[in-house]
Amino acid sequence: QVQVVESGGGLVQPGGSLRLSCAASGFTFSSSAVNWYRQAPGKEREFVAGISSVGGSRTYVDSVKGRFTISRDNPKNTVYLQMNNLRPEDTAVYYCKASRINSWGQGTQVTVSS
Repeated sequence: QVQVVESGGGLVQPGGSLRLSCAASGFTFSSSAVNWYRQAPGKEREFVAGISSVGGSRTYVDSVKGRFTISRDNPKNTVYLQMNNLRPEDTAVYYCKASRINSWGQGTQVTVSS
């Protein structure tokens, strides 16, 4: 089955950290760029971070630069999003999207609150 599955979300206090995972199956993951997006209640889905197929190119939205790091492990068909120094405004459902497939995962909820 062609899919991506996100995991690793949860409730964390401001300043805390989480690592999200995006596990892929059913397609040639190593040749696919992957982006992370997030959607907060009442807001549009926005780009957060992206990584090229071999990991040589990474991009971030300005609001997460210096706090989030995207990486990938192609033998494990997984992309990660390490999120440090989390803020309440990072609260959202986080999704990953692989360039070679049309479908989205179910997302993983990240809540930053004291």
